[in-house]
Amino acid sequence: MPCHPDVVGWATLLSSCRVHGDMEIGKWAADSLIELEPQNPASYVLLSSLYAAKGKWNEVAQLRRGMRDKRVKKELGYRIKYKGKVHVFSADDQSSPFLGQIYAELEKLNCKMIEEGYIPDMSSVLHDVEESEKIKMLNHHSEKLAIAFGLIFVPLGLPIRVIKNLRFCGDCHNATKFISKITQREILVRDAVRFHLFKDGTCSCGDFW
Repeated sequence: MPCHPDVVGWATLLSSCRVHGDMEIGKWAADSLIELEPQNPASYVLLSSLYAAKGKWNEVAQLRRGMRDKRVKKELGYRIKYKGKVHVFSADDQSSPFLGQIYAELEKLNCKMIEEGYIPDMSSVLHDVEESEKIKMLNHHSEKLAIAFGLIFVPLGLPIRVIKNLRFCGDCHNATKFISKITQREILVRDAVRFHLFKDGTCSCGDFW
């Protein structure tokens, strides 16, 4: 290679390793990315998801300890603006005054998604817990909470726009495709890597990000 890869190059390689399950190259890419941006939580999260997909929970725990020791913090998950106010959602959020409506909307959506063929991606859960708990955690990811809020409050005909500071979770990316098809709503998500426009069950990224 005539020049050294930058942050975007290493992040793209690490993301590809997550998709293809390449542990060796993924670790190399993550180490290189952490060397360039030691306080960026995205590289730690991506490597954690790679370890979790392989069931390497000791390595996941070690990464979390490393983040704590280096004081690397994940910012709260997804943000969505409504009537001039920014609403922020984290995984399994209990703080929103609209919590009951949001969880009811998610429950309704989840039933319709399963009917359409949606299968939860357990590898997106970075915790060593029982399968039933993993499903519950996936259902309450910050991406889904923010999108459900948008479905409830953003008027029909307007796109739902949400912003996230980290890379889109694989399960939530797949689920959002189903949601856009079921609800016939356009959903625009900006994560740490790119913009995703969901419409009629597809994403503008072509499932590569």
